[in-house]
Amino acid sequence: MLLYPNHHFKNVTEINMNFLEGNRLKGIILDMDNTLIDFNRNLLDGVKQWCQDLKKNNIKLYIVSNSNKKDKLEQVSNALEIPYASFSMKPFKKGFKKAMEEMNLKNENIAVVGDQIFTDILGANRCKMFSILVDPIAEKDIILTRIKRPIERYIMKQYSKHKGAEK
Repeated sequence: MLLYPNHHFKNVTEINMNFLEGNRLKGIILDMDNTLIDFNRNLLDGVKQWCQDLKKNNIKLYIVSNSNKKDKLEQVSNALEIPYASFSMKPFKKGFKKAMEEMNLKNENIAVVGDQIFTDILGANRCKMFSILVDPIAEKDIILTRIKRPIERYIMKQYSKHKGAEK
């Protein structure tokens, strides 16, 4: 199903090299808001070191965000030393394809990590990339996202039932 992630983690720092290698993943497209930073622009604890460790293991990283706030994107991009695409209009394919081309990787070797089903997961699945949903790092969200959260929680309940039935 297009709305189900391939995997779910509490946050990005739980994604390790064993997981990436086991799924033949060589690059990660990252959402920014509530995945890497909270509403007040604070970086997730441990995310700087996590990025450095992945880069040392030749994992390519790229930020694809729907935000058009260039100063915020540049702040995160510079702090983590990761290139970015802004105003990507996820779940449309444009931003994902740009990142894929710039990383010079095939879609099956790219994971997309984000906190929203209707943008990050849907977009990743439409591009046939490995989708990873993470929990939002903070409760505070923009109004549109707050409206979608109850629907996303319902989808994740269905996803959990589906995963339980597969075992």
